[in-house]
Amino acid sequence: MMNSHAAVVGSPIAHSLSPVLHRAAYLALGLDWTYEAIEQTVDTFPAFFAGLDSSWRGLSVTMPLKEVALANADEASDLATKVGAANTLIHANGRWRADNTDVLGMCNSLRAIGVNSFAKATILGGGATARSAFAALAELGVDSVTVCVRRPIAGEEFVRWASQWSVRVEVASLEPVSALADVEVLIATVPFPAADSWAEVAGEGALLDVSYHPWPTVLSEAWRGPVASGRDLLLWQAVEQVQLMTGMAAPVEVMAAALNSA
Repeated sequence: MMNSHAAVVGSPIAHSLSPVLHRAAYLALGLDWTYEAIEQTVDTFPAFFAGLDSSWRGLSVTMPLKEVALANADEASDLATKVGAANTLIHANGRWRADNTDVLGMCNSLRAIGVNSFAKATILGGGATARSAFAALAELGVDSVTVCVRRPIAGEEFVRWASQWSVRVEVASLEPVSALADVEVLIATVPFPAADSWAEVAGEGALLDVSYHPWPTVLSEAWRGPVASGRDLLLWQAVEQVQLMTGMAAPVEVMAAALNSA
């Protein structure tokens, strides 16, 4: 019987804790599957992906491959299509399906620190992870979101994309602003250490900093309200990935314990 394989792909990938989570899940579920971390760039991924055989059950996708993963899949979920990014690829019946579990992962991470009702939020960054963050905020009922980006053109593109939701969007510079103290929820999606300077204006709302290596970040240490980390997001998005790849309920407590031990 052919062994089943899965992996996380991205660049850089050596620091990824996804193997810890997925291997713990497979062991608890009694599955003799492999799960590796494989370095892939935007340029190398299409050929790598095209060469995967029927033994492959799924891929976890991280930066900078979330758009190219979506583009190379045979089909996609409505959510992945709407967000324009896929962090999950599922292989079944000879076809690859793109999905997005980042949105649910962010929702669950924020709910876990008591975020249930709020009106205003800020996102640092305007890339694929920022789009998932926006979709998560919309799911949680936000009224308005300020998106902080380095380039004005990126802000204009984000506003056009976000028009498919009934959420008011404003664009601001990625430079820290004192108004952050009034924000109810902040999601930092920029790569480490780009969010460090925002520690100067740290607020008392809720923070989800998607970084987890290294942790804690300068921003998370300065923050005066409840904080969720990239590890929380990693856990919850992986829980959904395991369920999609295996068709079995993910062992959440086992996965959380493995992540904490790591």
